[in-house]
Amino acid sequence: MWHFVLLIVCAVVIYLSCEWFVNAVEWLGQRLNVGKMAVGTILAAFGTALPESVVTLVAVTTGGTAEAKDIGVGAAMGGPLALATVAYAVTGAALLLRRRRLAGAEAAAVPAGAAVGGAHAGTGGATAAGRGAGASDGHREVLTGPGELARLVRDQRWFLAVFVVKVALGLVAFAFKPVLGLAFFAVYAVYFWREMSGGSAAPHAVDHAAGETAPGAQDAVADDEDELEPLKLQPRREVPATWAVVAQTLATLAVIFVSSQLFVHQLDAIGPMIGLPAAVTALLLSPIATELPEIMNAIIWVRQGKTRLALANISGAMMIQATVPSGLGLLFTSWKFDHALAWSGLITMVAIVYLLATMRAHRLTPARLAFAGVFYLIFAGGLVFILS
Repeated sequence: MWHFVLLIVCAVVIYLSCEWFVNAVEWLGQRLNVGKMAVGTILAAFGTALPESVVTLVAVTTGGTAEAKDIGVGAAMGGPLALATVAYAVTGAALLLRRRRLAGAEAAAVPAGAAVGGAHAGTGGATAAGRGAGASDGHREVLTGPGELARLVRDQRWFLAVFVVKVALGLVAFAFKPVLGLAFFAVYAVYFWREMSGGSAAPHAVDHAAGETAPGAQDAVADDEDELEPLKLQPRREVPATWAVVAQTLATLAVIFVSSQLFVHQLDAIGPMIGLPAAVTALLLSPIATELPEIMNAIIWVRQGKTRLALANISGAMMIQATVPSGLGLLFTSWKFDHALAWSGLITMVAIVYLLATMRAHRLTPARLAFAGVFYLIFAGGLVFILS
C-alpha cells in the first residue's frame, strides 16, 4: 500500500514542481534573451532531460554487471519511444479537453438569441477561437502556423536521422563503434547552437481546415503565448530578480529529479506485486515514469494556452534523448540490441514517420496528435509477445 501511496504522492509533487519549473524557465528564457521556441526546445527540455541523462551516465559508467549497464541502454531507447508516442498523445488529449472546455464556456456565455445576429456571432466566435488557440473541433483544427510547423518538421527530421543511425549501430558490431559516441554529442551541440541563435519563432497562428487564419486569431494567440505570469517565488514583483529566477529553476529541477527517481523505484516495486515481469516494467512502464516531467510540462503549457511551448518541449527533449544518452551508451557499453530493444526502435521510427507525414500534409490536429498513443499500445502488445 505504501508503494501505491508514494507513487501518487510523487506524481503530484512532479506536477506541482513542473508548474514552478515552467514558470521559472520562461523568465529564464527572457533573461537569456533567447527565442520563444528555444525556451521549450533547449531550456525546458535540457532541464527535464538532464536528470535522466545523469541516471544513464551512472548506469553505464558504474554498473558492475552487464545487466546493470543494460539499464542505461534501455533508458536511452525507452525515453524517445515514450516521448514520440505517450507524450505527444497526452498533449493531443489535453488540447482536445481544453477545446471542449473553451467551447462549453463560449456557448454558455452567448445568449440564446445571439444566433440571430450571424455576423456579430461569427466575429465573436472567431475571436474566441483565437484566444483559445483554436476552434473546438479538434478533429479538423490545425495546431500551428506554417513557420512553426516548419520548425517542428525540421526537429523531427533531425531526430529521425539520428535515431536511425542509433538503432543501426545497435544491430552491428565493429571495433571503433564506441568512438562514434562522440559524434552524437557533436550533433546535439550543433542543434543547441542553431536553436539558441535562431531567434524568436514566427507569431503563432491558428490555421483551420481551409488553411485560413481566423480574424484576429494570430495577434490574440501571440499575446497569450508571450504573456509571462509573475514568478511564483516573487509573485508581487512585475519583474523578478535574476537570483530568484535562477533559484526557482534549480530548486524545482532538484525536486523533479528526486521525485522522478522515487516514482521509478515505486514502479519497480509494484510491477512484481501485480505480476508483471521485471523486463516489462523496465521497458514499458519505467520510460513513461522517466519522461513524466516532460509530459507534465506539456499539460501545464496546454492548460495555459501555450501550445507551441508544449510541442517544442517534447521535440527538444527528443533530440536530447536521441543524442546524449546514446553517446554515453556507445562510449561505455557494447551497445548491442536484443529483440525487445530493436522492437522499441522500430515503433519509435514508425511513430515519427506518422507525425512527419501529418505535419508535411499540414494536418497536425489534436486528434491526430493523440492518435500517436496507439503506437505505444502496439509496442506493448509486441513486447509481451517477444518476452513470452
